[in-house]
Amino acid sequence: MKKFLQLFFFCLFLATNLFGQNKRVDSLVNLLNQTQNEIEKTQFLNAIADVYKSSNPKLMENYARQALQLSQKIKYKAEEGNALLNLGIAQIISGNYPKAIDFFSQAKLIFENELAIGSKEELKVKSGLARTYGSMGIVFSEQSNYAKALQYHIKAVAIYEEIKDEEKTARVYNNIGIVYRTQKEDFKALDYFSRAQKLQKRIGDETVGITTTNIGNLYLQQKNYEKANQYYLEAKQLFEKYPNDRGQGELFNNIGLYFKETNNQPKAFESWELALQSFAKIDDRFGTSDTYLLMGECYYDQKRFTEALEYAQKAAKLSKDLNVLEGTALAEKLLSSIYEKLNNSTAAFTHFKLYKIAQDSLINHENIRKSVQTEMNYEFEKKEALQKKEQEKKEVLLAEKSKRQALQTIFIALFILLLMGIAFLIYNRMQLKKTLTLQKELAEYEQKALHLQMNPHFVFNCLGSISSFIVQNGTDSAIKYLSKFSKLMRLTLEYSKESLIPIDKEIESLQNYLELEQLRFNNVFDFKISKSKEIEDDMALPPLLLQPFVENAIIHGLIPKKENGIISVDFSIEKESLICTIVDNGIGFEKSKEIKENLVAIHKSMALDITKKRLEMMEASTAQKAKVEIKEIKNDISEIQGTKVVLNLPIQYIK
Repeated sequence: MKKFLQLFFFCLFLATNLFGQNKRVDSLVNLLNQTQNEIEKTQFLNAIADVYKSSNPKLMENYARQALQLSQKIKYKAEEGNALLNLGIAQIISGNYPKAIDFFSQAKLIFENELAIGSKEELKVKSGLARTYGSMGIVFSEQSNYAKALQYHIKAVAIYEEIKDEEKTARVYNNIGIVYRTQKEDFKALDYFSRAQKLQKRIGDETVGITTTNIGNLYLQQKNYEKANQYYLEAKQLFEKYPNDRGQGELFNNIGLYFKETNNQPKAFESWELALQSFAKIDDRFGTSDTYLLMGECYYDQKRFTEALEYAQKAAKLSKDLNVLEGTALAEKLLSSIYEKLNNSTAAFTHFKLYKIAQDSLINHENIRKSVQTEMNYEFEKKEALQKKEQEKKEVLLAEKSKRQALQTIFIALFILLLMGIAFLIYNRMQLKKTLTLQKELAEYEQKALHLQMNPHFVFNCLGSISSFIVQNGTDSAIKYLSKFSKLMRLTLEYSKESLIPIDKEIESLQNYLELEQLRFNNVFDFKISKSKEIEDDMALPPLLLQPFVENAIIHGLIPKKENGIISVDFSIEKESLICTIVDNGIGFEKSKEIKENLVAIHKSMALDITKKRLEMMEASTAQKAKVEIKEIKNDISEIQGTKVVLNLPIQYIK
């Protein structure tokens, strides 16, 4: 039984679908013969060796040696590592564990060095290194060095998880579970078997039936018969979906044990008969020998000694033919007990002696194995230490090389920075020149804007109105008008010196301007100016920015309406912007255009163009959006109700 578990463990890691194997080999051999590229040849040789791992270790070794020679010749490190890995696997199959571990150590060193220097085939190298770690874990597990086995299996699974190779990750989970099961750490074993099963189900891995059988075996060992039966039934369904005669035979053997322990011997024998049929399909005499022994022991427990003798003899013969010492010892011991019950003391003594011989041979074999294991571990540790020293030397050399490269990089970087500095200085001078030009243009436009606000037409109208008031003996009105006019002139001249004024000053200017226009047009309109409480005292905007829009609202919106109108001006804060809104209930700008197409067109065009230019300059200086939107206000039946102007300005403060 122990021997079968070892083989099962190994087959689990190397499990492959044998269906169509010859066809695949023929295809690879054809590709190998057709190519002249030596890089491709090494890849095909290793691929062929890998196919033979489950059927012909000698051919596997032959192709792997060819791949090794060619890869060393062309210095193709990734495939050299794979060739050494294949040679090691061939040695495992042949039972030469010291030789296997030697090949794996060489492969490990190559893959680790390739990763250290940054191989171009990083994924292939990582996959090869993970396979090497996993294979070393198998060797150490076979040699009962479970601590080392776990160490390398965990290294392998970490890489497989990193490169997202889920199929191999699940296989290594299984191997870790088997190591823990061998150490009787059932909880950890179940954890890893469950991880493997979950992953295999998700990706449709054909070995999921084997994993499910392992979980059932754990529960059977714990005498949790309900759970064991649940997983055995699930495994049976999985083997029907993914046929695997060896795995199915082992499942039926374990189901037989389950029925034996639950006192259902007829069902146990039915299961073992099914196991014999599965093993017969693939001529698996190891599995058949185990089944015969299980049946012999069960007949013995039932005191059916004749049937027990038949199956015990079959088990003993097969074990001797296969040179399985453990199976031979168990079969001979059973035969000795059966003959004793049949009162055949001579035969009982003969088989007892054969049992002792087999047992002694098994002990000697185990001692030799332990001796080989100790020697192998010593050699491995010695090589590991030497490799570590070599690795440290290489790391020192790499560190020195890295320092030189770092210095070269620094000098190159400094040179590039110098060039960039010169380029920056040239660019900076060009930008400075551009900025100075823009500032000059800004100053000119600001002056033009301020002058255009107080256009001659407006000044002459104001003076005419004052004269008319005096003639009509409206001295008080004339004085009032003149007072407001002079105040507006003074404010305009005062503001022309500043790039920004407080919002309250802008409101004061608009208030004076609107009052003048009210007097001038005999109060044909009303106005209101409002300011949000969120606006702080030191918030500012360019002087007389809103006046052209207010003037347009009066002259082109309200006056042509020939009835009382209203203008509202509102200042508010929205997110990070100052919103200035001017609303009138005039005739709308489209109709105004039709009525007075040629009147003050130049003035209007220049005023709006200059205002837009001022907004562009504001954007450039604040790096924030500044825009103006003009739209007509319409009611539900699309009648014009007036015009709305919205200025969206960046928030600025008086410094």
